[in-house]
Amino acid sequence: MPEIPAAVRTLDTELREVFGSRVQSVVVYGIHTREARNHHAGADVHGHDAARPVHTLAVVDSVGADDLRACAARLSKWRDEGLATPLLLASDEFARSLDVFPFELNAILSDHVVVSGRNPFEGLRVEAADLRRACEVQARGHLLHLRQAFIESEGRGDPLAVVVVRSAPAWASLLQNVARLDGRPAHDPTAAARHIERALGITSGAENIVRLIDVHEITSTDALRVFPAYLDVAERLTRYVDQWSTAK
Repeated sequence: MPEIPAAVRTLDTELREVFGSRVQSVVVYGIHTREARNHHAGADVHGHDAARPVHTLAVVDSVGADDLRACAARLSKWRDEGLATPLLLASDEFARSLDVFPFELNAILSDHVVVSGRNPFEGLRVEAADLRRACEVQARGHLLHLRQAFIESEGRGDPLAVVVVRSAPAWASLLQNVARLDGRPAHDPTAAARHIERALGITSGAENIVRLIDVHEITSTDALRVFPAYLDVAERLTRYVDQWSTAK
């Protein structure tokens, strides 16, 4: 089990100061994904990584305006300690949110550690149909964005290079979500890309873009070289998700 950061322990205490006995659960999530991303970037996973704050979720009986004001007063301190703004869910909202936020809650469900209280995910799961539908929306949106961006670039390498680099994180997220749909581990975007390439029967194209997650720029020549394969994989992936079924 990953070690819970000391700052998260402090956050747990402070949330209980705000909500008192209304706190049901506090969860830290995305630790495995964060470590995989840091490893991919060659970062020190034990150091303070302000670019990748630690994410938490609290399930409480109720959330009121006074609670939000009290949390807001502590936000600067939490940020200084490398924490993202905690996600707050009222207990009656929690289970009903699974079909509305399938990506977000499925990612938390698959990569979380309970800090205190009961496990709010016990007995819960995101329905495959909800996850598939969300993957299709994400895949089709990404594909349409790439097509439109290429037209707007007028086929020139410089603006296309910006498109490729800026779209890399969204592409990695899409691949991770489809890997989860297939029941595969998705903490590491590179591993997710390799799974997608195998599933699509191709040898390259998906992982090349994932490698650009932490890259700030590429040359126009590189953009013109990788974009056709990028577009082709996006089209293949959209068809794959559209035809996906639980019978796979």
